[in-house]
Amino acid sequence: MEQSAQAPSRPRGRPARPEHELRDAALRAATWLLLNEGYAATTMEAVAKHAGVAKKSLYKYAANREELVTLVIRSWTDAFVPAFEVEVASAQQVLPALAEILQAMAARVLSADAVGMFRLLSTQFPAHAEMLAVYQRNGIERSTALLCEWFERQRDRGLVRVEDPRALCGLLLSMVIAEPLRQMALGLIAPAPQWDVAPRVQAALRLLGGQAFAVTAA
Repeated sequence: MEQSAQAPSRPRGRPARPEHELRDAALRAATWLLLNEGYAATTMEAVAKHAGVAKKSLYKYAANREELVTLVIRSWTDAFVPAFEVEVASAQQVLPALAEILQAMAARVLSADAVGMFRLLSTQFPAHAEMLAVYQRNGIERSTALLCEWFERQRDRGLVRVEDPRALCGLLLSMVIAEPLRQMALGLIAPAPQWDVAPRVQAALRLLGGQAFAVTAA
């Protein structure tokens, strides 16, 4: 019988992981190392090993540790960007839409890993100033800018009246996020989602809408 000239097929290796999976694995590994081993231990080599990715693959996303930390923190603010893109059709929808935005922000920045990062930044370590600047720029400042831009869009459409969007955003974020974050960092309350942010969001909006406080006539 004639032998087939076709060579037997060889078993193929595991299929390549999609780029987004590699990136997510790298960010999870970097976060874990930062919170559990510290900044000094969060080297590019350690992140690649912990994530199970090749070191050369890691360099596709970040050139160094500072850029990697930037990606970690920026991924948190990326998570709630879609909430700002929901169209508000009328003035009656402003406060419900704002409630959704604040809850989406709080769910991410009051999570266990975000609280852990805040605790880390409350300590001293090599490159503390550089990492604090990254956190400020990509976390606090970006969050505030997104919220301010949202208020400005609603103002330009005639749906709200706001004199100083930046001041308003700072006050809102202080009420909804800053104080709970402080208590979580001290271990007084559990991080989200164990701690329910919804009542605090509603209390802030009642204050903003003039329902929780008013000066009575003499």
